[in-house]
Amino acid sequence: MDDAQLRTIWQQRQPRTRLSHLSEPLTILMKHRLEKKVRQLARLAEIWDETIPRQISRHTALEGFSRGVLTVLVDSASHRFQLRTLLDGGLTQAIRERFSGAINKVRLVPGQFYAVDITGSRRYEV
Repeated sequence: MDDAQLRTIWQQRQPRTRLSHLSEPLTILMKHRLEKKVRQLARLAEIWDETIPRQISRHTALEGFSRGVLTVLVDSASHRFQLRTLLDGGLTQAIRERFSGAINKVRLVPGQFYAVDITGSRRYEV
């Protein structure tokens, strides 16, 4: 056998690296990691809309829920103060009672958000 044939046989016997589509790890990520977060945030959004008074909830947007901390965007300082007063007055406990997970803290963050989402649908009913 010549050198080229030996090289070909050697290459054929080497373990091949398995190629996978990008969709496989993304599917696993979506199914096992993000699905639970989305369900938790959706349930928190329902509870939030039912618990917080309408005139204040229109000025808020749930940003995230991680490690027991619910982060809420509030568009103005006056609404943030009113919401903090309500939460300290017992609404936090009402949310905790209705939510199956652990809510350790509600963090209010100043921020801007849009009344419509990416598709152009209204974020909330006026």
